[in-house]
Amino acid sequence: MKIMLTFLIILPFFAVSQDSLSRHYKIYSTAKHKQVSVDDIVNDLNKADVLFFGEEHNDSTGHYLEYTLFNKLADKYPGKVALSIEMFETDCQNVLNEYLGGLIREKNFIGDARAWHNYKDYRPMVELAKEKHIPVIAANAPARYTNMANRLGLTGLEQLNATGKSYLPPLPIDTATGAYYQKFVQIMGGHSAMAGMQMYQAQNLWDATMGWSIARFYKTHKGYKTLQINGGFHSEEKLGAAAQLKKYAPNVRMLNIAAYSDEGFNNPDWTKFSKNGDYIILTDPKLAKTF
Repeated sequence: MKIMLTFLIILPFFAVSQDSLSRHYKIYSTAKHKQVSVDDIVNDLNKADVLFFGEEHNDSTGHYLEYTLFNKLADKYPGKVALSIEMFETDCQNVLNEYLGGLIREKNFIGDARAWHNYKDYRPMVELAKEKHIPVIAANAPARYTNMANRLGLTGLEQLNATGKSYLPPLPIDTATGAYYQKFVQIMGGHSAMAGMQMYQAQNLWDATMGWSIARFYKTHKGYKTLQINGGFHSEEKLGAAAQLKKYAPNVRMLNIAAYSDEGFNNPDWTKFSKNGDYIILTDPKLAKTF
């Protein structure tokens, strides 16, 4: 397992085509009802603008595949690729840009951009973007504002000044009731586990900010292919952030990946996940997690 973790850390220095992890994941196309490859997904982006990758945050194989996919997209669509990422917040965009532009040290970037504790899992993609001058979108809502919505509801955001509101989608935010709400209630353990609607509203702020961040880029960068990285719940069934993106950019074409570390990996019943994505990735749960 130490060898595996070391490999992930130094991944950018290896030829991605030498896919030594190929025995530890399976990719399925729900439209074609068959197993496919990363290259098939890359080629499928010919007919889409945005690709959501719904990850499990600690899945080492998932992170490997994200990097592999991003690298292949950069090669196939040179000068027309962007990375959008849940793991950085909108008010850190300038810091992110300064680092990508070589103006500040990585140490300052990690601190000032409030990088996640497992930033090492996303660092290979950021470094690739820096090397190839690929835009990276800090897509997530500032945590202080999701906390604010969780305490005060979405209407509380109206109290923010113009600077604060500039980091968020236009207010008011659609709470996307219906199927997404029912999924959220289920994952939270039922209505009794939710203290009012504020928690759900905070979730929608999170999703809407990611959708809005992608939509803003999409509208000003014609022909780009954007890879969006987020936790799986945010884009399963093209709900959450994916549905919010559609509201801000109705003409956007998107595909989504739902990735899971699954005990049935060796003999998977992938159909139980099939409604969740255009592509389903099942990874070997026996491999070490990144945290």
